[in-house]
Amino acid sequence: MVSRFIKFFKKLFRIFETRNHFKLGFYGPPNSGKTTLANRISKDWLGKPIGAVSKIPHETRQVVFSEEEIEIENDGKKLKFKLVDTPGITTKIDYENFLKYGLKGKEARKRAKEATKGVIESIKWLDDMDLVVIVLDSTQNPYTQVNITIIGNLVARDIPVLIVANKIDLKSSNLKRVEGAFPEYGVAGISAKKGKNMEKFYDDLFRLSKGKKIKKKRKKEIKEFVKEVEPLKEKLKNKKRSKTKKRKTKKSE
Repeated sequence: MVSRFIKFFKKLFRIFETRNHFKLGFYGPPNSGKTTLANRISKDWLGKPIGAVSKIPHETRQVVFSEEEIEIENDGKKLKFKLVDTPGITTKIDYENFLKYGLKGKEARKRAKEATKGVIESIKWLDDMDLVVIVLDSTQNPYTQVNITIIGNLVARDIPVLIVANKIDLKSSNLKRVEGAFPEYGVAGISAKKGKNMEKFYDDLFRLSKGKKIKKKRKKEIKEFVKEVEPLKEKLKNKKRSKTKKRKTKKSE
């Protein structure tokens, strides 16, 4: 009986113990700099990029998962994560937009089809994310349907979010506008291309990982353990009742 309780509490402890490694997803609209930021992090800590970048929208059309676990350090503390770079999310993909970048008709149609599949894949991968970084172009209007859709999906899944206002090295950048659009979230203004303000990004990432809530999967595990312990509780109650009954019997004798 005692050994079963010890096993149970060991399992329960493993659920609640602080994890220092997780899946970190990069989400956002096309050409906001998601892959550039992912490459910056990968180069900083692994010495190599994770994906290709291009001026043409939807260069990343499939989810890219880092094979190696990235370990970063901050004030003597370490954080490990698998980096997940996702295709840009948008509400409309028209092959004609790719023609403007010099792509031929057949190639443009193929790219549009792949990009559409990529958007669907990005949303599906949300269920596997522990933390999400939303990368926005700080030179663009943050009040868009795409951004609202992304955040809405994250809120529905109870996933912690860090918003990155990228491209602050450009003159048309407006960090305050991004901060004003999402006052309830932490916003890190950076330039992934230039590597500017990356210390702020890493600081915010550490803080977000500390405050990470238990995901639905872990909540489910807790419920299962609670169900598992119920029979043990009943046995203890029955044992207690039996002892009480024996004492009463002895007294009556």
